[in-house]
Amino acid sequence: AMVSRLDRDVGRLLDLLRERGIAENTIVFFTSDNGPHGEGGHDPEFFDSNGSLRGMKRDLYEGGIRVPMIAWWPEKVAAGTVSDHVSAFWDFLPTCVELAGAEGVAGVDGLSMAPTLLGEADRQAEHEYLYWEFYEQGGKQAVRWKDWKGVRLGVRRDREAPIELYDLSNDLGEITNVAAQHLRVVRRIMRLMRRAHTESEEFSF
Repeated sequence: AMVSRLDRDVGRLLDLLRERGIAENTIVFFTSDNGPHGEGGHDPEFFDSNGSLRGMKRDLYEGGIRVPMIAWWPEKVAAGTVSDHVSAFWDFLPTCVELAGAEGVAGVDGLSMAPTLLGEADRQAEHEYLYWEFYEQGGKQAVRWKDWKGVRLGVRRDREAPIELYDLSNDLGEITNVAAQHLRVVRRIMRLMRRAHTESEEFSF
């Protein structure tokens, strides 16, 4: 019922933009801040909400953090196009700033996705890596570097907790931990985790 209601109301919103004559000057993003959840009686396994992906909300496996995004902007974003550009929510602010024609934003890790949205992939900047950190449930860290994904659990209990390593190009479901076979990649992931983590009195490992 909630999905049907959401679908109906987004349709009403888009219709209103057309009626007001501002659809061509308005971009609409539709996405989620996490994967499926098990709260309020929801059963993600019954609905197969994350498909072949492992994990759900509050996990740093792909099922918890990999979500699609739909962008709608008549005459600006080509209908039906698909992009595999890897982005994160910290890219949203720089993207909107560029699309609005405003000055760039300093001191943020995000990169504008505007080139991808406008079909100008040749000028799209790419992240060196992406980093996630979750303080609860014993502390979790994850890094995506190229097609490699490192996940570290129980960081608050064990500062030397091992890193699980997955090759997303062959194992999107993160089933096979290949850390033992790629120690140099694991060491690189560890360095990136240390670089990206910021100490905090409120959220300390």
